[in-house]
Amino acid sequence: MAKAKKRSRLFLTAAAALLVAGALLAAFWPKPMMVDMGDVTRATMRLTIDEEGRTRVRDAYVVSTPVSGQLQRVIVQPGDPVLRGETIVAHMRPTNPAVLDVRNREQALAAVTAAEAAQRVARADLNAALANRDLAETELSRTEQLVERGIASDAALDRARQAARVAQANVDTAEAAISMREAEIANAQAQLIGFDDQGLGAILGGPSDDIPLYAPADGRILRVIQQSETTLPSGAPIMEIGNISDDLEVVVELLSTDAVQVSVGDPVVIADWGGGTELTGEVARIDPFGITQFSALGVEEQRVNAVIAFASPASDYAGLGHGFRVEVRIIVWEAADALIVPSSAVFRSRGEWAVFAVADGSAELRIVELGPNNGIQAQVTGGLTEGDRVILYPSSGLSEGMRVAERVIN
Repeated sequence: MAKAKKRSRLFLTAAAALLVAGALLAAFWPKPMMVDMGDVTRATMRLTIDEEGRTRVRDAYVVSTPVSGQLQRVIVQPGDPVLRGETIVAHMRPTNPAVLDVRNREQALAAVTAAEAAQRVARADLNAALANRDLAETELSRTEQLVERGIASDAALDRARQAARVAQANVDTAEAAISMREAEIANAQAQLIGFDDQGLGAILGGPSDDIPLYAPADGRILRVIQQSETTLPSGAPIMEIGNISDDLEVVVELLSTDAVQVSVGDPVVIADWGGGTELTGEVARIDPFGITQFSALGVEEQRVNAVIAFASPASDYAGLGHGFRVEVRIIVWEAADALIVPSSAVFRSRGEWAVFAVADGSAELRIVELGPNNGIQAQVTGGLTEGDRVILYPSSGLSEGMRVAERVIN
C-alpha cells in the first residue's frame, strides 16, 4: 500500500514538472515577427506627373475702346452669347473738344486771319506765274517760227524752251503753295471748335454721334472689365469674349525638373474637374522659358507652363468654363504587362536595391533590379517572379532567416 502511494506521488510530481517545463518552453519559445506582406503582380503600370491646372479659352478676344470717349453703361452680362459682327456689346461717344478761353480763341482767330492772308498771297503768286508761263510759251512759239525761217539760232530756241519749262515749274509751285495755305486755314479753323459750336454735331457724324462696338468673334462674354459709364482713353479694355464650347484648353505650371520629362504628344488624364468621369487630353505645347514663383511654404521654384489640349469630345465637359480648376496626370511612361512590386517593400542594401521575400515562413533577402518607380509601385526587371510575397515596410530589426507571420488587421 505504501509503495503504491509512493509511485502515485512520483507520477504526479513528474507530470507537474513536465507541465511547468512545457509552459516555460512555450513562454520563451521565439515567436515569428508580425509583418505586412504584399504580392508581386503583373499589371499595367504608369509613371505620371500630377499637378493642378486651370482651363482657359485658347483664343480670347479683348474688346477695347477704338477712340477716346465716354463709354455708356455696358448691359451685356458674362455668359451671354454673341455673334461676330452682329451683336453690339457696348456703346460709346467720342470726347468733346476742350473749351476755349478768351485768349486761346483770339489766338486761333488771328491764326485763321494769317492763314487766309497767306492764301491770298499764294493766289497772287499763282497769277504771276501763269502770266510768266503764257509769255514764255508765246516766246517759244515765236522762236520756233524764226528758227524754221533761218532767222533765229538753235541756241535761242534752247533758251526759249528752258524759259517755258521754268515758267511751268513756277506755276506748279504756286499751286502747291495754295494747297498748303488751304490746309493751314483748315487747321486754324479746327482750333476754334468748342462745345458751343453749331457745326460740331455735323463734324462728329450727326446729333447722336454714337459709336457701337460689335463682337469680334462668335462665343460668349467671359467677363466684363468695365461696366459702369465712364470716360476712357483709346485702347482701354472693356470686356473679354471667347468660345468656351469647343475652344478650351488646360494650362498647368510644372516644376522645371518635371517639365524636362514631358514631351509634346504625351497622353494626359484630367480628373477632379467636377464631372462624373475622367477626361483625356494630350500635351500640345511646353513653353521654352521658366517663371520664378514661391510655394505656399515660401520656397522659390522654377515653373514652366505646359498647354494641354482636350481629346475628349466637348460634350463630355460641357460644364467647364474659363479659369476652372482641374487635376492633371501627365503620363510620361507606361507599360501594359509589367512585373510590379510595391515601392514600400524596396530598400537599399550595400548600394543595390533589395527586398525581403517570404519563403517557408522565413525572411529571405533578395537583390532586385528595378525599372521606373512612381512612388507607389516599381517595375521589377530581375530578382523576383510573379506571385512572390514580399515584406512591406521592413523594420531595422528584421534580418535574413527570421521567422515572420503576416499581420492581420481586424
